[in-house]
Amino acid sequence: MSEGCETLVDAEAIPEALRSREQWVCWRVKKRDGKDTKVPVIPDDGGFASATDEETWRSFQTAVEYASTGEADGIGFVFTEDDPFVGVDLDDCRDPETGVPSEDAQDIVVSLESFTEVSPSGTGFHVIIKGEIPGERSRKGSVEMYETARFFTMTGDQVEATPATVQERLSALAEVYEEYLTPEPDTTQSPEPSYATTRGGTGGSTTGGTVRVEGVDLSDEELLERAQSASNGEKFERLWRGSTTGYESQSEADMALCCMLAFWTGGDRYRMDELFRQSGLLREKWDEVHYADGSTYGEKTIERAIARTSEFYDPDAADSERDDVTPDSAGSPERRGAASRTESHLAEKNRLLRERVEELETSLERKLERIQELEAKLSRLQS
Repeated sequence: MSEGCETLVDAEAIPEALRSREQWVCWRVKKRDGKDTKVPVIPDDGGFASATDEETWRSFQTAVEYASTGEADGIGFVFTEDDPFVGVDLDDCRDPETGVPSEDAQDIVVSLESFTEVSPSGTGFHVIIKGEIPGERSRKGSVEMYETARFFTMTGDQVEATPATVQERLSALAEVYEEYLTPEPDTTQSPEPSYATTRGGTGGSTTGGTVRVEGVDLSDEELLERAQSASNGEKFERLWRGSTTGYESQSEADMALCCMLAFWTGGDRYRMDELFRQSGLLREKWDEVHYADGSTYGEKTIERAIARTSEFYDPDAADSERDDVTPDSAGSPERRGAASRTESHLAEKNRLLRERVEELETSLERKLERIQELEAKLSRLQS
């Protein structure tokens, strides 16, 4: 546990525009899968906080006072849909000994020209501006942008020559987004179709039997409308709202929604992530590293959902029979014909085996979470 927040936070340097909002949490460092993870906690009682539950947020002063007792390792600001702020997180771009930034980091900080601080590790920067993320993607390499349902660990260690206040930088943010987050065009392969198709079918390039597609060319609003209007739309809508009714755990509900998103997005993992973050199922666990290969819970859930999806949505084919094309009906044995019955039988056996593995992994995750809760209680009792 920290000796006190004073060593980590220069409270006066944090802009008043942030301090005046009751969107503050504290955080503690916890070891998970051998790696340090910053876990948000509620200022004043130490329970687990959530970036999507305002009941777990407190005032800036409360957060600073709680962290100053040594019960937390620092404070954090939560980004919400109701505030105008965007956080730009630059990782592994600063020499902690010399303070020298990488060329890209310096370019971004200078371009955005708003309040910038050094991250708790000393190896990165946090830039906070007023604006809106101009595209669907939020992360590429060591550059990440937040605007809702996430929290920034705050230090107040302001970078010299940057403004002491949060500035509005709409055009600058758009330029940085275009330069650093827009996917680079793939010039080594032939163009792929912009529609989705059946795995192993025609109309797209394949790798290991899985069709690789650019995604479904529909806006989020159109895509969600079609998903909610489909024959299983009620199920989709319940999951989208955050309901886990009918599932033994939230992890199972997460997987169910991701399988549907895999279908509707054409297996576009980036868009699946963006959409899931808009759903009521989002929680901090989504971005926590849970696997030895460094994958987060969310990344692995999306990967498994895509692997379990054998049919993908084709908006061109579905326009004339929209209700017939859903994740539940698109690949039925009747439509594929008798020749594929054996394949369907094997696929079903594989699906049942995968579900059993998922159940065991979910059970293990629940046990690990319970252990972490007990460790947290024990730590509080000992302190």
